[in-house]
Amino acid sequence: MATSDRLIIPQPSPHKPLPKLNLFTMFRLGLFQMGLGIMSLLTLGIFNRIMIDELTVLPWIAATAIAMYQFVSPAKIWFGQMSDTKKIWGYHRSSYVWIGAILFTSLAFIALQGVWQLGFSLKETGWSMTTCTWAVLLGVIFALYGLALSFSSTPFAAMLVDISDEDNRSQLISIVWSMLMVGIIVGAIVSSKLLNSPDICGNIVLSYDSMVSAKTVDIPALQETVNPVFITMPAVVLGLCFVATWGIEKRYSRFGLRSITVEREDKITLGRAIRILTANRQTWLFFSFLLTLTLSLFMQDTVLEPYGGEVFGMCIAETTQLNAFYGMGTLLGISLIGFLVVPRLGKQQTIKLGCFLSIFCFGLIILAGGIESQSLLKSGLLFFGLASGVLTAGATGLMLDLTTAETAGTFIGAWGLAQAMARGFATVLGGAVLNLGKVFFSTPFLAYGLVFVAQGIGIVLTICLLGRISIQEFKNDTNSAIAAVMESDLDG
Repeated sequence: MATSDRLIIPQPSPHKPLPKLNLFTMFRLGLFQMGLGIMSLLTLGIFNRIMIDELTVLPWIAATAIAMYQFVSPAKIWFGQMSDTKKIWGYHRSSYVWIGAILFTSLAFIALQGVWQLGFSLKETGWSMTTCTWAVLLGVIFALYGLALSFSSTPFAAMLVDISDEDNRSQLISIVWSMLMVGIIVGAIVSSKLLNSPDICGNIVLSYDSMVSAKTVDIPALQETVNPVFITMPAVVLGLCFVATWGIEKRYSRFGLRSITVEREDKITLGRAIRILTANRQTWLFFSFLLTLTLSLFMQDTVLEPYGGEVFGMCIAETTQLNAFYGMGTLLGISLIGFLVVPRLGKQQTIKLGCFLSIFCFGLIILAGGIESQSLLKSGLLFFGLASGVLTAGATGLMLDLTTAETAGTFIGAWGLAQAMARGFATVLGGAVLNLGKVFFSTPFLAYGLVFVAQGIGIVLTICLLGRISIQEFKNDTNSAIAAVMESDLDG
């Protein structure tokens, strides 16, 4: 029997055409990303500042513990493939999103309690066995947080592929990822208000000359102020998740109409999905591109708030607000670039533009530290956010182009793996480069500046990889691989 006779593609019923997404639904879906933006602010904007600047945890230890939530990202491929092939409560995507959201919002509060215990132990016994045990346990909690986050976010991204068509996908991505930045902005503003207490803002700035400062911090007072933030904000995020996704898959998903494997779910195992995923060199090129781009963009995540504290003398509430400037810039970049520039320049040229803008912004941020200008720092972060928005719009569109309907969850998982692993390495590398800078330089400005210089070098490498990516080659090789895998399954 010929292959064409065996691989029957289900066709949509002419009597029941699926509705197209409207703008209201797109913004509604964006509420989930808005929630992820709030959670990102809590984990990277507050945890690292408290540990490094207030509790005087060594930067590389704090960075490594936080980064564990990214290092479990290989599970993204598994979770994506699971959502392709196994329904939970009758859904391919939605149930995964809900279960993961319940778990990661709960684990964020548990992680905060681990931070306090680490701080108490460090204050009382120094770097004793007990303190090291708490540091390891905190890393385990962050790893579980990362698994829950992947279990939710990867099927959500795959659902965006399922419910959209080529003529409205760019618009959907622009709106949804813009809402991610709205979440960061809202989270930064609300958190800074909740954290704006004399107990926190009155703390003495960490002494630069000592790796373990003698600064005295009232940890119970910090707990009293910070704990309510990690109860209120995750509860809001969980509510946004359900509002964003309830009923969407049932009404809009085209998964069953597009996938040639929907009636053969038991045949597309994780192993066979990986065979499709690794079928051509473009997959590896794009994986490497995402890895390098994300690593270069996010090395400052660990050091930005401590940078504001040590070099500019800002308190926690003030350094948290720095994320609002970055978020506003990114929001403008995604919304303007996604709607206006990408259709004119194309995705790859848009990415290249964003890379050059990023290098310029790193220079501004370094200059701001040299002259200790808070206004220039905020301007530099605003423009860096704009550059990041340009890159997000271009790279996300390119990512969805390099995805196939039959294994959307698996490919989304792979691209998510590249980004998450890079975010994890970026978090650790940022802390490690900062530690290295403190060893070689006598001023905090030069130590932090070394991190931003390293980011610029990474962006140059990203531009080199971008020039080798071909969408057409990817599609040709991947379609051939899918046909080959399906044919071998049938023959077997």
